[in-house]
Amino acid sequence: MKIRVITVGKTSEKYLITGIREYEKRLSRFASFSWDEIPDISSRGKTSTQELKEKEGELILKKLKTSDIVVLFDAVGNQYSSKGFYTWFEKKALSGVSSLTFIVGGAYGFSDAVYDRANEKISFSKMTFSHQMIRLILVEQIYRAYSIKHNLPYHH
Repeated sequence: MKIRVITVGKTSEKYLITGIREYEKRLSRFASFSWDEIPDISSRGKTSTQELKEKEGELILKKLKTSDIVVLFDAVGNQYSSKGFYTWFEKKALSGVSSLTFIVGGAYGFSDAVYDRANEKISFSKMTFSHQMIRLILVEQIYRAYSIKHNLPYHH
């Protein structure tokens, strides 16, 4: 399966970059995995939160093809256990989905246009995590789903 993650802004914390790279390496034996970063638009100045979300939304939408299955990470999305996420992931694969595009938005969420384009929304927790940290959690959970599928000891 091809997995692409679109993010707003770069991951700057070295400890997160190290963790992300480790799980990318582990995941590479199971899936094609890539990142697509769009620039972080500064919210300083006279740009309202709504304008900021709309500008980010335009950049996100430019990265998408009409055939993409788009999954947003959003506070009001469906929540899964790790095994539940694996089951969700496996159902996608069994239904013929050959690629998934996950989107981690900016600090203020998504524009209405991005919500309208999404096929699904997932939330990792009722807690709030930094957008940089979610990237590590996401790649780790994708790897965990594959480790469950292949009965690797990692999940235990």
